[in-house]
Amino acid sequence: MSRLAQHKTSPITKREVRIGDAQDEVCPVCKSSRYLTPSLRFLINPECYHKMCESCVDRIFSHGPAQCPIPGCRKTLRKARFRAQRFEDLQVEREVDIRRRVAAVFNRREEEFETLHDYNNYLNEVEDITFNLINQIDIEETNRRFEEYEKMHEQEILENASLEEREKVAFRDAKKAERDLAKERRDLARKEEEEEKKEAEENKRDVLNRLAAGQDAEKVTKQGQQVTLKKRMDRQAAAERQRLLHLSDARNGSSSLIRGLKAKVKAEPEAPIDPFGGLKVETKYFSVQDDYVWAGVQETKADVLMGAGGYDVREFTTRALCDAFSGLGVFIGEDSAERERIGVDEKAVGTITAERGVKRMEAAS
Repeated sequence: MSRLAQHKTSPITKREVRIGDAQDEVCPVCKSSRYLTPSLRFLINPECYHKMCESCVDRIFSHGPAQCPIPGCRKTLRKARFRAQRFEDLQVEREVDIRRRVAAVFNRREEEFETLHDYNNYLNEVEDITFNLINQIDIEETNRRFEEYEKMHEQEILENASLEEREKVAFRDAKKAERDLAKERRDLARKEEEEEKKEAEENKRDVLNRLAAGQDAEKVTKQGQQVTLKKRMDRQAAAERQRLLHLSDARNGSSSLIRGLKAKVKAEPEAPIDPFGGLKVETKYFSVQDDYVWAGVQETKADVLMGAGGYDVREFTTRALCDAFSGLGVFIGEDSAERERIGVDEKAVGTITAERGVKRMEAAS
């Protein structure tokens, strides 16, 4: 039976209480109702996940550990472990607690494993333990494995937990720095906009004063535009210098927020597969063109049915050229003379001819 089927078919005991039921608003111990007491607050304990009101918890467990008052439950509870319910379904509440407990112990990181396959096997084993604890399957053996791993790897668990906490703090600091930088940019943009408006008003008043003094209108307008442009260029240059300064600080590490983390080596891309082991098959006596002015080739290329099956005319032309030039280095006259000198041994003639052809081809290349 699959795990999903086991989870679906697992029976729900009568002691489990769900939000939304009629008895959910009533304390199972003192029978106090939320209808009569609107301020009634219910608490649960992770040991058994039985719900009871806060007054019953204070009354029963204030003097020390005591047995759960729910009939049929024999677990010993402590007041310090009672807390408010976070989720509507108690089964979800229990599963979240178990997963949080398992994740706090099995906190290995991917870079600690040699291969991704080993890391996936580790995650699969952790999920098996979590599934058994949630569905109470082989609970004694599962708890034994859990406690044994926790004792054997106590130091590694603490180190990974500390590293994870540092990463969380660094992430929060980085987010805060991004928000502060964005706020600084907005304030700077708002300030620049106000300065531009102020300068525009001042330039306008200056132009009006010059015109009132009788100066040339065209000359006064041109000078005002030049002054405005110069001030704008000065502000842009200052902003660029500030940006380069921030970039230089980031490269030097003065503004780095994450320190002490292990540098991850970027995986090199895999080289393409070479089925010939480095052997290059190249033609020395001819090169295949993209197109040939020949009726047979042109008709075949134009035929849709020929190309539909994946046929390529270049394969035909390559094979034809290979056949045409395969006789280079073989001369009939020399072969006949060699055959007459040696005799009728065709194998010997073929071997000598092949060796001679290879030597000619090497000399030509």
